[in-house]
Amino acid sequence: MALDKILSIGGKPGLYRLLTQTRTGFVGESLLDGKRVTVGMRSNVSVLSEIAIYTLEEEVPLKEVFQKIKEKESGKKTAISHKAEKIELEEYFFEILPNYDEDRVYTSDIKKIVQWYNLLVENKITDFTSSDEEPVTSDEEE
Repeated sequence: MALDKILSIGGKPGLYRLLTQTRTGFVGESLLDGKRVTVGMRSNVSVLSEIAIYTLEEEVPLKEVFQKIKEKESGKKTAISHKAEKIELEEYFFEILPNYDEDRVYTSDIKKIVQWYNLLVENKITDFTSSDEEPVTSDEEE
């Protein structure tokens, strides 16, 4: 499953798999507990494939950051918890993305990235390179 079907919903913990769209929003399934939730159009929703991380030169797509974590951790969960101390999280993230913009990427962002990566690995969603290798046009028919 590609990251363009995985959502972060403002005010709700974890990540959600997009199941279907409705007239007034969409239905998502939690990756944490499998419960379904209906979300309206006014909710703050982010698609993981659209998120990027600031570096000193450019913005790096989140899927590339996840791929770097996957390579560092050999496809397993991270060695560090998202609840670790600020300095530990920053040191870990510096190993993953040495040129990240420390003024624009906050510790809370790093915590989310580590937590989301571990949640995706738990749900066996680890193919972060598929959209680069295959044409994406067939998925974007809207």
